[in-house]
Amino acid sequence: MEELEIKMPTKYDPKTVEQGRYEWWLRGKYFEAKGEPDKKPFTVVIPPPNVTGKLHLGHAWDATLQDIIVRMKRMQGYDVLWLPGMDHAGIATQAKVEEKLRKEGKTRYDLGREKFVEETWRWKEEYAGHIRKQWEKLGLSLDYTRERFTLDEGLSRAVREVFVSLYRKGLIYRGEYIINWDPETRTALSDIEVIYKEVEGALYHIKYPLKDGSGHIEVATTRPETMLGDTAVAVHPEDDRYKDLIGKTVVLPFVGREIPIIADEYVDKEFGTGAVKITPAHDPNDFEVGNRHGLPRILVMNPDGTMNENAGKYQGLDRFECRKRIVEDLRELGLLEKVEKHVHSVGHSERSGAVVEPYLSTQWFVKMEPLARAAIELQKGEGKVRFVPERFEKTYLHWLENIRDWCISRQLWWGHRIPAWYHKETGEIYVDTEPPKDIENWEQDPDVLDTWFSSALWPFSTMGWPDTENPDYKRYYPTDVLVTGYDIIFFWVSRMIFQALEFTGTKPFKDVLIHGLVRDSQGRKMSKSLGNGVDPMEVIDKYGADSLRYFLATGSSPGLDLRFSTEKVEGVWNFANKIWNASRFALMNLNGMTYDEIDLGGEKSVADRWILARLNETIETVTKLAEKYEFGEAGRTLYNFIWDDLCDWYIEMAKLPLYGDDEGAKRTTRSVLACVFDQTLRLLHPFMPFITEEIWQHLPHQGETITLSKWPEVRKEWDDPKAVKQMKILMEIIRSVRNIRAEMNTPMGKKIDVLIKATDDETLETLKENEKYLRRFLNPKTLVMAKDLAAPEKSMSAVVTGGEIFLPLEGLIDIEEEIARLEKELAKWDAEVLRVQKKLANENFLKKAPAQVVAAEREKEKEYLEKRSLVEQRLKELKS
Repeated sequence: MEELEIKMPTKYDPKTVEQGRYEWWLRGKYFEAKGEPDKKPFTVVIPPPNVTGKLHLGHAWDATLQDIIVRMKRMQGYDVLWLPGMDHAGIATQAKVEEKLRKEGKTRYDLGREKFVEETWRWKEEYAGHIRKQWEKLGLSLDYTRERFTLDEGLSRAVREVFVSLYRKGLIYRGEYIINWDPETRTALSDIEVIYKEVEGALYHIKYPLKDGSGHIEVATTRPETMLGDTAVAVHPEDDRYKDLIGKTVVLPFVGREIPIIADEYVDKEFGTGAVKITPAHDPNDFEVGNRHGLPRILVMNPDGTMNENAGKYQGLDRFECRKRIVEDLRELGLLEKVEKHVHSVGHSERSGAVVEPYLSTQWFVKMEPLARAAIELQKGEGKVRFVPERFEKTYLHWLENIRDWCISRQLWWGHRIPAWYHKETGEIYVDTEPPKDIENWEQDPDVLDTWFSSALWPFSTMGWPDTENPDYKRYYPTDVLVTGYDIIFFWVSRMIFQALEFTGTKPFKDVLIHGLVRDSQGRKMSKSLGNGVDPMEVIDKYGADSLRYFLATGSSPGLDLRFSTEKVEGVWNFANKIWNASRFALMNLNGMTYDEIDLGGEKSVADRWILARLNETIETVTKLAEKYEFGEAGRTLYNFIWDDLCDWYIEMAKLPLYGDDEGAKRTTRSVLACVFDQTLRLLHPFMPFITEEIWQHLPHQGETITLSKWPEVRKEWDDPKAVKQMKILMEIIRSVRNIRAEMNTPMGKKIDVLIKATDDETLETLKENEKYLRRFLNPKTLVMAKDLAAPEKSMSAVVTGGEIFLPLEGLIDIEEEIARLEKELAKWDAEVLRVQKKLANENFLKKAPAQVVAAEREKEKEYLEKRSLVEQRLKELKS
């Protein structure tokens, strides 16, 4: 007994429990997919975190859900592959490395492309190590033998193959279009990398003088700085105000350029003045208007957001400073009619936060309509991708049905270089997976591909595609489930689906489990500006990985956001501590029992039979819920079974035989304890892997690790409706008596008279068969159980399943003392009621006090009246 206590410390300390365990798992190769032919494969690929550093709570939540799934499937006998990896994160990583260089007084141009890329690879190696350490702290059961990085040669080959194939099919093209430009990182962005925010700006009404001197036309714009690139003014063809002006020209202020007044149905007659400036190089709608009317495109900004040589005297100014200067100059010239406040939606870079500039640029695009069509068609059949919750399928389809072409080129040095070369003399374009043989006559496109282009191939490129004979590709693709947040359905989920359909002919995963965002305790999004972010590694340092994991897994339903709460994580630590202490009790009383000595064939008590039946119910419920990804409900089911049934009831009842003299009853109870703890720890293992492994290693068990133990299954022989019914009766009686004792302030140590009236023979038989439990938990002076009991004149009573309980008051309390105490309490409440009612009758108080103060006093009045009424009722009962 003493030896067991030494092996398992008296106090649960997560640091001690978790220390070294992960390395032990890795040494045992328990997480590696072995390709065993007799097992069915089950595959998950991790959503690759950016290699830029720390994992946040959202990553921890996402990874925990995946780990629960794969640990459970591994225990269910599947050949599980959970493939880890990281994303090169083009814009984000390059920005981090450039920031580091700036601190050293350098730029990427000082290093040159080759040296800069080498520097970035060094950064990658350092921060990839940080991420692995964080995965380790979380206890993620990843197969590191198959770890991938989006810039690995194998994945890079897949990217080139896809680009070239789409180009040859006419689904990738190069052209000059208006794109979203990030002046801070100086690269193009796709539509979904732009975050729109409501911003209070201004609508500037500007007079454009007519060339013939007959007056002016007034235009309204939110971006006066772009007027320097105007090549027309447009009005609606049916706008009577401007019919006579169509075809005339105006002189563009500051520039002196003569531009036409044109008619186009794009113009909204009701907005502003009904006349709009057309800047084809700086607005996507103006670009289309310009194409229809053959207008020139004049770019007035540099890639860094400063004004270029086409801006005349404003050259070199930042775009927003230029806006101020132009407004001032227009005012001086009398050309500024008015300025109105105007709240409008302004695009910001998802990466840098900079205001996005619509910008004319030559870029590479994917033609999305044919690819989207195939993905939409897939969802019409039985073999569609299943979204959990299913409402997100509508979100996904709506985006596909309204899709625009995808700008995939980025003006960066870190990433997959576009496999296109331009002939130095002829300008001919050469696109292939390998460079042209006479390479000295060709120059490769300097741009790289959007990070999401390579991430879209992740489920199959990580398996060795385009080598379709690769053993992993043949066995583990397509994958089974993808776990991700709803915020990247467009960025990533949709792109993986249409690329997989195009290149593998099948969907990349069967299910998509969508979770929400982690918010702070007030429901706010976590951000640097609010300072409300939480580092999951710090939470683990304080409460342990198991506490954080269980909280994340059970804190929200699929698809909904999760509010982080330190108090709730601490509550889980208390749960873990309860499990630890209960396990120590079991171990100390197993008396060195081995696995082979476990025998459930002996005569079992009602408590033994009941706990096995409840275990059966728990196994069935938890398994069903987990298979449906309802981890919150599964976790709550486990919590209630462990805390209430196992710890608060069964262990207490097990003490009777364990501390008694009946050796047969002891052996059976020890066997039940060992079996129930073993099965319960297995159910809990995917949620809390560290503590369950630690305890399981001390229990009688077969096998090396709980990680590879068999998932619990329902056993018909454990079903026992009679034991469940009998225990319900006993538990209700015990609870009711305890509640009355608490109400009457009568401690459990004081013996009292207990009378139990049974309504039928079956209940009476149950009571008599289990009298030992009633005597143990009720602590009666006398215990009377019968069908024909009359209620004592002065007693407390409670109705329970199958009968009634009576507790004579004389045995509970000294009635005279209780009357005296209650009369003092009544006087107290009389005084409180009088005080608050006097206050509420004071007109000055009601007029001068804030509304919330008056409301609080009214609530007090209500509370005090209720409490006084209860005391009066009690006194009436005692005096009658």
